[in-house]
Amino acid sequence: MLKNLLFIFTCGFCLILTAQQQDTLSIKNGIEKPSILATHHFGIFSSRINTNFKLAPEKNTTLSFSSVSGNNFHPYVETYIPKDPEVREEQSKLIWYQRNFQFKDQETTPADYMNIVIDAVIKEFRIGINIPIDAKNEIDLTLRSFLITKGKYPFSLFTGDESIEWFHSNVAGGEDPYGRRYYGLNQVNFKYLDRNGNTLELNNNDFFLGGIELNHNYYPSLAINHTKNIYINFGSHLGINTSKHNASLDLGVSANAIKKIELKNNFEFNAGIGMNVLRKNLINFKEVIDLGSNPYLATLEADFEIAKFTKQKNYHAFSVNYQIQSRYNKRKEADYYRLIGKWQEINGGWQHGFYNLYTALSNWTFIYTYGRPNLTLSLYVKEDFRVNNAPDFQTGISLKVPILK
Repeated sequence: MLKNLLFIFTCGFCLILTAQQQDTLSIKNGIEKPSILATHHFGIFSSRINTNFKLAPEKNTTLSFSSVSGNNFHPYVETYIPKDPEVREEQSKLIWYQRNFQFKDQETTPADYMNIVIDAVIKEFRIGINIPIDAKNEIDLTLRSFLITKGKYPFSLFTGDESIEWFHSNVAGGEDPYGRRYYGLNQVNFKYLDRNGNTLELNNNDFFLGGIELNHNYYPSLAINHTKNIYINFGSHLGINTSKHNASLDLGVSANAIKKIELKNNFEFNAGIGMNVLRKNLINFKEVIDLGSNPYLATLEADFEIAKFTKQKNYHAFSVNYQIQSRYNKRKEADYYRLIGKWQEINGGWQHGFYNLYTALSNWTFIYTYGRPNLTLSLYVKEDFRVNNAPDFQTGISLKVPILK
């Protein structure tokens, strides 16, 4: 199957021969935003949607390459989800850390059982090709892969355990606030037992192909494009997940709006808002790991960018992006689940491994982009200020180059 998927990806590159010349665009096309998807330990197995804040299709066929590093950490935690309606009602009257459900056996106290521990620096590598079709349509083909690492220097300079805990100890957060030092720095411990008894386990230096994504973007011509400098685009998204843990097909749609404001002294301001929804595991090619009881992942995203154009026809752009994604598990289970942490003596956060699967995930991303006609380079850092730890801290670099007019 992997050979067939790589063949499909190669064929996509051949489509560049049919790409058509576009109307002339300025050097900058809306908000230049690389893929900033989080290295979430469930999300990496699905083809999530990267929000598109461009004004129109690319002028040329372009290749893009990106490398991402994210620190994911969740101490070992177990959860029981009682099946008896009376037990659920009884447990729902108690706050989650005071629930007293005691599991004996499936006959007398039936319940679903899960456990999880996540400790790794996850590396993501993407290669993509964007092919303009006409003045309103383009397609984008992307191959994503992942590497599980300990996060040692110098390969994880900012996202390694040592860097993060140095920041906590010397700048903000306090000494070992979530137990990284307690469990040991620079380790890989990545294991999840789902409610069906299936195990997902990854080890240091495990590398896998996450999947192939095919996106179609449509940019309608509207009167407000010229009267209000407001642009809208729509996307349809197909993803084939190729890992052995989640061999499946995802399908999604997106809608985005961008406001462009030209300022004095060669400055430009862009604001974008987008939303998308992905139906994950629409088709499973074999038995897969249960990566959340919620079949849909919905995302709302906003981005604000200021750009400065130079006399050399280059530009520098800085943007702030806020993203919130729907929960992986259905919210109702959080009303009666029982979480059990083996190491509750650490400062805090032992519950996050399951607790955060039942809450919306949010993060802030700060992006710098340097652009010129034949190259676009983006650097970013991502932080979750709500302590989702999925990931705790993430960095990325992306390069985009045109290859055919």
